[in-house]
Amino acid sequence: MAPINAAKHFQYLVIGGGSGGIASARRAAEFGVSVGLVEKQALGGTCVNVGCVPKKLMFQAASHAEELHDMKDYGLNVNLTEPFNWKDVKERRDAYIKRLNGIYLNNLKNSKVELITGEAKFVDKDKVVVGDDTYSADHILIAVGGYPTWPSIPGAEHGISSDGFFELESLPSKSVVVGAGYIAVEMAGILKSLGSDVTQIIRKDKVLRTFDSLVVDAVTLEIENMGINLVKNTEVANVEKKQDGKLKVITKSGVVTDDVDCLLWAIGRTSNTANLGLDKAGIEVDKRGDIVVDDFQNTSNPRVYAVGDVIGKWQLTPVAIAAGRKLAHRLFNNETGLKLDYDNIPTVVFSHPPIGTCGITEAEARAKYEKVKVYQSSFTPLYHALTQRKQMTKMKLICAGDNEVVVGLHMIGRGCDEMLQGFGVATRMGATKKDFDNVVAIHPTSAEELVTMR
Repeated sequence: MAPINAAKHFQYLVIGGGSGGIASARRAAEFGVSVGLVEKQALGGTCVNVGCVPKKLMFQAASHAEELHDMKDYGLNVNLTEPFNWKDVKERRDAYIKRLNGIYLNNLKNSKVELITGEAKFVDKDKVVVGDDTYSADHILIAVGGYPTWPSIPGAEHGISSDGFFELESLPSKSVVVGAGYIAVEMAGILKSLGSDVTQIIRKDKVLRTFDSLVVDAVTLEIENMGINLVKNTEVANVEKKQDGKLKVITKSGVVTDDVDCLLWAIGRTSNTANLGLDKAGIEVDKRGDIVVDDFQNTSNPRVYAVGDVIGKWQLTPVAIAAGRKLAHRLFNNETGLKLDYDNIPTVVFSHPPIGTCGITEAEARAKYEKVKVYQSSFTPLYHALTQRKQMTKMKLICAGDNEVVVGLHMIGRGCDEMLQGFGVATRMGATKKDFDNVVAIHPTSAEELVTMR
């Protein structure tokens, strides 16, 4: 049915109510322009609803479960009479997410951004329809994010995605996680630490293969050390659902995992572009369906821009927020040269133990620079001096040129997630190894290793 209402015009129309879209919309509104925002689901996007926020809460629960086993080594005899209460944590977590949804809604209202509920589709270069209504704009931002990729194999429908993980009503007794990326690593670790019997299936021999080799080797080893059954160099061939409702997962190499309660697919994400009508607006996408943009977030349509996961680059919430805000400044505050610099972005994987990384890998540095020097440290953190359970900490500084500028910083270990932010600032500012050496170490901490390496 054709739209029945006359077009409403905005100076800025944002499609997608995730963190990047909301940040850009609100910042644009600060400059006095009329802003509309279209969202068909809960505000906050993947991160708030089925991503980094609820995932981090479950990681915290898993970390508590791990540390409970360490308490006796510190003289605290904790006798648990009840198993982990998944239902209680889920209810608390879901209530917190709902509060965040409400905060996002109030922030839009306070910023005078008009919320349009529904699914947007382009019908022209500067027009979209939402339901029966048409909206036009001087500038349109696409920030619709992505969704979990689904495999095309027999029985795949019996599994869940990372979205489905947050719908689970109880802890699965036996789980299979498929994938080698950060989502798979995080989900497998959470499930294992909370008490599930976990098998993780990966196509190659290691996880997180795009990371620096130090991290790749260390996290793969830690996954096995924590008791996850890591099935390597294969893929799932078939999934069978048995009469009792449990699953049988069969790999191409013949490995069978039977009596599975939960099969979780974590094999990647796909940009949410298929139903946007991008062809009507002349917007180019690549072979993966990601929107093609230049350094200033411009698409092939001069009135349309894109930020966040939908461009398939640095799929991180703070990146989308930063890019969205800078775009608003460029479009509406005459800051014509402003753009996001995608170099030296700190990022964390909430594995067990967590990973922190910033800058390029050693392999990338050796390909880019003539002179490269690498400093490394491997140690057992003081926390584990008294515990039977052990986790290593490993750190690497990659330095380039005669001045030994730090171009890569990679670490895995207890506390690496929190310590990275400050070192990210230093790396971003072009700190050298000498600058690191000139900082007095904080002792005894793991972080001091980054300023005492020789």
